[in-house]
Amino acid sequence: MKNINIKDYSKYVDEKIPKTNYFKNSFRAFIVGGLICTLGQGITNYFNSIGLNNEEVSTVTAIILVFLGAFFTGLGLYDKLGKFAGGGSIVPITGFANSIVSPAMEYKKEGYVLGVSAKMFSIAGPVLVYGYGSAVIYGLLYFLFTK
Repeated sequence: MKNINIKDYSKYVDEKIPKTNYFKNSFRAFIVGGLICTLGQGITNYFNSIGLNNEEVSTVTAIILVFLGAFFTGLGLYDKLGKFAGGGSIVPITGFANSIVSPAMEYKKEGYVLGVSAKMFSIAGPVLVYGYGSAVIYGLLYFLFTK
């Protein structure tokens, strides 16, 4: 076995590691995330203009953005957007829809019960459990201390 010098090994590793362009990646994430949020604001403005109240507008906007995220994931376009934009496509609500639909599509070959249903929430499941658990605890505290 060869005796490898630590400096030579470090130099070799540095040559093989792909270089990351943080500025370009941050810019792409900012632009794509901003465009998704601008789309959401446009949807919100439209439904406000036709007379829906704020609660209805918020609900409709969320439903449309989740649908679009799931739809474009199903077409295979959201994954391409994710590779291009990174966190800019993951952070908005459309990324949440992608995190549910992607595993479901991946495990479809295992069947609808053991594949799609079981794996659909593998990524988003912990977020949902935390959200539901927090809501229940908050609701109980609100109920107990507001009377």
